[in-house]
Amino acid sequence: MNVHQFLTSFSYGDAIGNEALEIRDFLRARGIGSEIFTMLFHPRYAGQVRNYQEYDRFSAPENTVIFHFSIGSPVTRKFLRLSDRKVIIYHNITPHRFFLDYHRVLAKDCYKGRLELGRLAGQVDLALGDSEYNRRELEEAGFARTGVLPLVMDFAKFDRPVLPVYRELYGDGRRNLLFIGRVIPNKKVEDVIRVFAAYQRHFDPGSRLFIVGEHRGFERYLSALQGLTTALGARDVRFSGHVPLDEMVSIAKLSHLYLHLSAHEGFCAPLVESFHLGIPVLAYDAGAVAETLNGGGILLRDKDPLRVAALCHQLLTRPELRAAVLAGQARALEKYRRQRTGGILLDFLGAPAPRQP
Repeated sequence: MNVHQFLTSFSYGDAIGNEALEIRDFLRARGIGSEIFTMLFHPRYAGQVRNYQEYDRFSAPENTVIFHFSIGSPVTRKFLRLSDRKVIIYHNITPHRFFLDYHRVLAKDCYKGRLELGRLAGQVDLALGDSEYNRRELEEAGFARTGVLPLVMDFAKFDRPVLPVYRELYGDGRRNLLFIGRVIPNKKVEDVIRVFAAYQRHFDPGSRLFIVGEHRGFERYLSALQGLTTALGARDVRFSGHVPLDEMVSIAKLSHLYLHLSAHEGFCAPLVESFHLGIPVLAYDAGAVAETLNGGGILLRDKDPLRVAALCHQLLTRPELRAAVLAGQARALEKYRRQRTGGILLDFLGAPAPRQP
């Protein structure tokens, strides 16, 4: 049996692309043939992926094709025409309303994606969500056989030292707050900035905020965020854009608190990655965030800037509270260990389970 994967887009540093690589490598290590097929891809992956239009020569009824579904695209039509066994992994589609004022093309693709999701129901053998929140959406859309596959993650890639230049620049004893993710409207980065401005004004004038993530295509949103930063009088807010993994890990390891106030999440990989990196997490209860936290971190029900800023101060100044939060995050992290998730995938596919060491 071969197990291949379809994606619409394979972006550098994107959680879906990273999962596809982890699944491919996990399967290959167990003697299962696996390739990745996509419509769009970052140039650095040119030797790692194939164009989805080439799949006809790989297609066979005994194969399984996993489609990572997250947006409307022509890949859906190709996938539905295959004679192979069909599985989708649903990574959620951000409601199009978040993008209407900033990116009409993406708003259209998200709207189409929701329509395509309904058309997939009844035409696939298995539909998996990477959270129970996403699985319930699949069930509501009419899929008969559903399940949950926690995001396949390889935490070892984060086990690297802080770059000396970053330690020199930011390891100076000042408190660093962190947000990681695409700088797009549903992430509500403006709420992170409002909390930071209140924290800096009332508790720690010397603090910094790192906002790490891609903003291409959302330059107008970025400009609005920069304007808000100026209007609030916040200082040392660093918009890094997308950075290589070495730099992202360096920034994260020099940060003292991770703050996530998104309005919509179907999963949220940076929360779990922060657990692994030993950064205490505060996250707003939206979409699958509570489920992703798995009892770890601090779940926020309120985004009032001063209240959240006061909680940040407590977490940063009370060692016993910080230690308790980090201990809870370490327990929560066990759900996402790579071998466990890989075994769940093989169970769903009906493949032989991996041997335990």
